[in-house]
Amino acid sequence: MSAEATNPATPGPATPASRRPASPAPDVPPAHRKKTRPRIDLRRLGRAALLGPATRDRLPDAIGHVAEAHRAYHPDAKLEPLRRAYVLAESSHRGQMRKSGEPYITHPLAVTLILAELGAETTTLTASLLHDTVEDTEVTLDQVREEFGDEVCYLVDGVTKLEKVDYGAAAEPETFRKMLVATGNDVRVMSIKLADRLHNMRTLGVMRPEKQARIAKVTRDVLIPLAERLGVQALKTELEDLVFAILHPEEYEHTRELISANANRDDDPLAEIAEEVRTVLRDAGIQAEVLIRPRHFVSVHRVSRKRGPMRGADFGRLLVLVNEDADCYGVLGELHTCLTPVVSEFKDFIAVPKFNLYQSLHTAVTRGDGQVAEVLIRTHQMHKVAEAGVIALGNPYAPPAEEQPDGGGERPFDGERADPTRPGWLSRLLDWQQGAPDPDTFWSTLREDLAQDREITVFRADGGSLGLPEGASCVDAAYAQYGEDAHACIGARVNGRLATLSTVLRDGDTVQLLMGQDPASEPSREWLEHAHTPAARIAIQRWIAAHPAPGDGEVPTSSATGLRQSVADPARPAGTQGARPTGTQAARSAGSQLARPASAVTETPGATVRMAGCCTPVPPDEVTGFAVRGGVVTVHRVECAGAARMKTAGRPEVRVRWGDTTECRVTLVAESFGRPHLLADLTEAIAAEGVAIVSATVEPPSQQRVRHTYTLQLPDAACLPGLMRAMRNVPGVYDVSRPQHPATAAQ
Repeated sequence: MSAEATNPATPGPATPASRRPASPAPDVPPAHRKKTRPRIDLRRLGRAALLGPATRDRLPDAIGHVAEAHRAYHPDAKLEPLRRAYVLAESSHRGQMRKSGEPYITHPLAVTLILAELGAETTTLTASLLHDTVEDTEVTLDQVREEFGDEVCYLVDGVTKLEKVDYGAAAEPETFRKMLVATGNDVRVMSIKLADRLHNMRTLGVMRPEKQARIAKVTRDVLIPLAERLGVQALKTELEDLVFAILHPEEYEHTRELISANANRDDDPLAEIAEEVRTVLRDAGIQAEVLIRPRHFVSVHRVSRKRGPMRGADFGRLLVLVNEDADCYGVLGELHTCLTPVVSEFKDFIAVPKFNLYQSLHTAVTRGDGQVAEVLIRTHQMHKVAEAGVIALGNPYAPPAEEQPDGGGERPFDGERADPTRPGWLSRLLDWQQGAPDPDTFWSTLREDLAQDREITVFRADGGSLGLPEGASCVDAAYAQYGEDAHACIGARVNGRLATLSTVLRDGDTVQLLMGQDPASEPSREWLEHAHTPAARIAIQRWIAAHPAPGDGEVPTSSATGLRQSVADPARPAGTQGARPTGTQAARSAGSQLARPASAVTETPGATVRMAGCCTPVPPDEVTGFAVRGGVVTVHRVECAGAARMKTAGRPEVRVRWGDTTECRVTLVAESFGRPHLLADLTEAIAAEGVAIVSATVEPPSQQRVRHTYTLQLPDAACLPGLMRAMRNVPGVYDVSRPQHPATAAQ
C-alpha cells in the first residue's frame, strides 16, 4: 500500500490530459485556459458516496466520473466490468487507510481516472481498479481470473509487487524485471504502473524526506525514461516536475518564480505571435487550431540554463493542430513564407517518427524584436498519440471490429502473443535481462540502458533492420542480431566497406556482419570497450567469467584481436617471427629450401636472370626484363609499378620468357580479422594444397586486423589460383594478394 498526502510543492489535482497545461501552470494566461467540468474530490468522499447505490443498473457515484471520462474516448464502451471491478476493489480495500488518512480506495480510483483521461480502453481501466487488490487484500489472482477473465488477470499480476519477505533487498529490482517481462507481452502493464507512480508522486508529502528522495530517484532513473520510451508525454512531464520539486527544491522554487513573474507581464509576446499565425493560416484557407502550450517546470529550467535570461516567448510553444498529414506541410510552408523562420530549428518527425511513436513538425519563427517562438505542427491524432503514447492505441491486440465474432468486444487472451507495438528498445531489454546474473547487475544495467535516450536504425544485409541506441558499435549490432553466437564475429562491412568491430554506427547505415565458422571462436576482451548495449556487455562478460585469462606458461591471447599468437623463435632472424610451421609443415619447409625455383630465359648472352622482389613473378604471369648492374636481368610482371618506373627512367627492356620448369616460389599476403586459431587454419589450408611454406611473417595486429606474409614453394605454378582461393575461404580472411613492394626494382 502507498501512504500519501498532497505534496505542497507539487501540482494540484489533474485535469484531463488533452486539456491540461504541461506544468503546475501559474504561467498560463486565464484567457487561454479551457473550461473543464467540475472535478470530484476523491479525498473528501465518505464511504457511502464511494460505494454508492448497489443496484446493477447504476454505477456507483465515484466510478461515474471515471465512466464519463472513458465515454469521451469510447462512446460505446461497456461499463459493467468497471462497476463490478469497483465494487470488488472498494469492498476488499474497505477499512484500509492511506497514511494521509484517506480511504485506500481513493488511490485505485485516481489511477484509473488518470488512465481514463488519457483514453485507455475498458480492460486497462478494469485492471487499474483492481491493481492493488492481489497485493494488499485477500483477493487472489484466481478470483480475478474467474470474475474478469485472463486478460485482466494478466495485467493485475504484471503490476503486483513481489514480497520483500521472499526477496529481501532484491524485491524492487526483481519486481521491475517481472513487470518488464509482462510488458513485453502487453504494454498496458506499464501504462498502469506509470499512472500508479504518478498518483503516488502527487501525494508523496506524507513520507519521510529520505523516503521521498529514494522514490523520486527511482522514478527519475527508471519510470520517467520508460514513460518517454512509451511516448506517454502527459505522464512523463508531470513526473519530471514532481521529481524536480523533491530532489532540487531550490532550483524548483527559482523556476516557479520565473514562471510566476512571466505570468504577471503586461504584454504576452507568445500570444501576439499566436494571433499572427492564426491570421496567416486563415488568409491561406487552412483550417487549424493554434494553441499556446506552456512549458512545464523542468523544460523552463533547461531552457533558462541553455539560453540565459528568459524572454516572454521562451515560456511556451505554439501548437498548431490540423486534420490531415498534408495540412501539416501546408502550415509549414505558409509560416516559412509569411514569417521569418529559424531554419536551424526545423525537424521533421512526421516523415521520420521518433522511436516512441511521436510525430510532429518542429520549427521556429522570429519577429522584429528578436523574440523567437517555437512551433509544433501536428494532426489531432498525432497530438493524441504524442500525449498518451501507447495508451492512445487502445487495445493494440484486438483485431478489427469486422473480424471479431460478435462485431465488437475484445479478443480472448491466449497467453503468448507478439506485441505489434513492441519497440526495438523493449525487445533488446527483454533479451539482455535474461542474461543478467543477479538483481544488482540487472538494476544497474537497466538504469544505464534507460539513460540512452536516442535510438538509431541500421539495416542488415538481408534487408532486415536493427534498432540500437545512439553510439552503438558493430559489436552491439553483432550481439543484437546473433545473441551469444556473435562470439564468432570476425568483422563487418559498413555501407559496403570493411570496418572494424569498434566502428560506431550511424542512423541509416547498412551493416553486414562477417561470421566465422569455428565453433570454438572466442570474443576479444577488448570488445567490452566498444560494447554500448547491455546485451553485448553481459554476453561478453559471461564469456570472460567462464574463460579466465590464461596462466603462466600458456600461449597468451591478444587483447586487441583475440588472435592466438605463437611464441617467437629466438633463432629466427628479425622480421620473420610469427607462425612456426609444425609437423608435416615443418618437414615441407625444410625440404623446400632445396626445391628448384621457376626459371626464366633471356636472349641476352651470359646474363644471369633474377626474379624481381617487388612483384614476385611466377608462371604464367606475363613478364618483361630489364638489364641492371653486373650483367643481371631482373624479371618483372608487366603490370608491376617498378617496371613502369624503369621504363620512365629510360632503361631498355629485355625480352624474357618462362623456361620448361613449372615449380615456382611465390609471396602471398593474407589480410584477416583477428580470431583464435587463425594461423593454424591458414597453414592447414596451404598444406592441403600441397604447397610448402618457406617462411611466414605475422605483423602486429592493428585495428583488429592482421597481415600475414607467406613465401611459398609451389610444385606447379598452375596451382596458384586454387591456393589463393583456398586461403580466402578460411574464416576471417578477407583478402589474399600478390605483394607490390616499392623496393628493389631499380637496382
